[in-house]
Amino acid sequence: MRLGFGEILVVLVLALLFFGPSKLPQLGASLGEAIKGFKKGVAGIDEEKQTEKLPPAV
Repeated sequence: MRLGFGEILVVLVLALLFFGPSKLPQLGASLGEAIKGFKKGVAGIDEEKQTEKLPPAV
């Protein structure tokens, strides 16, 4: 499911109304850090799967 320009604009306007202009930079920074942490976690899981060694087949 992809968000179009209209949907993103509605979300931003609602965030502005709900949090106010003074809180939006903090909210954006927190969201960015959360996304970065999530991507790091996913990359770590992928790396673990690649480094797992299977026992030799008999």
